[in-house]
Amino acid sequence: MGSILIVAEIQGGRIREASYELAGLAQSVAGASGREVTSLVMGKGIDALAEEFAKKGGGKVYAADHELLAHHGAEAETDAIRAAVTASGADLVLLSNTPSGWDTAPRVAAALDAGFVSDCFDISVEDGNLVFMRRVFNGKLDARLSASSEKVVATVQPGAKPAFDGSTDGSVEKLDVALDAGSYRSKFVETKKAESKGVDLTKAAVIVSGGRGVGDPEKFPEVIQPLADALGGAMGASRPVVDAGWLPHEYQVGSSGQVVTPKLYIAAGISGAIQHLVGMKSSNYIIAINKDADAPIFEVANLGVVADLFEIVPALTKAVIAAKGG
Repeated sequence: MGSILIVAEIQGGRIREASYELAGLAQSVAGASGREVTSLVMGKGIDALAEEFAKKGGGKVYAADHELLAHHGAEAETDAIRAAVTASGADLVLLSNTPSGWDTAPRVAAALDAGFVSDCFDISVEDGNLVFMRRVFNGKLDARLSASSEKVVATVQPGAKPAFDGSTDGSVEKLDVALDAGSYRSKFVETKKAESKGVDLTKAAVIVSGGRGVGDPEKFPEVIQPLADALGGAMGASRPVVDAGWLPHEYQVGSSGQVVTPKLYIAAGISGAIQHLVGMKSSNYIIAINKDADAPIFEVANLGVVADLFEIVPALTKAVIAAKGG
């Protein structure tokens, strides 16, 4: 039996919460399959982080300390992960489904000639075989996948599983990696953070978000924004809306946008992919409006309205204005 290799991700000098979620999932899979949990912590000056991760679910942690790993670089990270797979004997490699994970995971799978499963929200063990769960058709269906390859690389959606909250007697072993900057076709130059030109959704008490169900970019200022204004809140959006160019990125709620915890969150025309749910499920009260009664958004909603948003949202806006004496 092989082992599980967690690829921890460092952001802002700390291990991301999503990596501790990988640890929780890995511990569960290990318990069901008899695999050992191992991890890779890579970067520059990462000894303390490696020790921390070993005590919080990381198991045996391989620490790869190298100047070329100080910043995200898919080629260098791929080489480091390959070295960790060799050292650990891993047959399952787990990365977070984050921008760096999107960049690195497919390269690792190709380098290992391994199977690749992206966007998982769970992994189970059935009859000794690994079964990967992921949502398809905009979250309307759950797919169950297995791989025929000896090794599998999988990315897991942040927020899909709870973070490991116990303590473990892990260990740390230094991993020497041979990295050659001259052989790489790309290099890290700098990190630029775009200046936010929109509202800071993290500070909004009320957020009204629209999804692909709004159907047209012109409908956001006509339908979604008026309700947000009437409630004294801010307008948000799902990732498909931003990807389509209907609204700027600063309006995006989700794991790759802004994580929000308002007192009231209204989701109109949003199906509820995990990426979005991660960003808003901790809201105090959630109202979901969607024509699809099976939309995943209803799983986290306190109040669900199965109806056409173009009938409900304008009517709600008028009711709010009337209640305020407007």
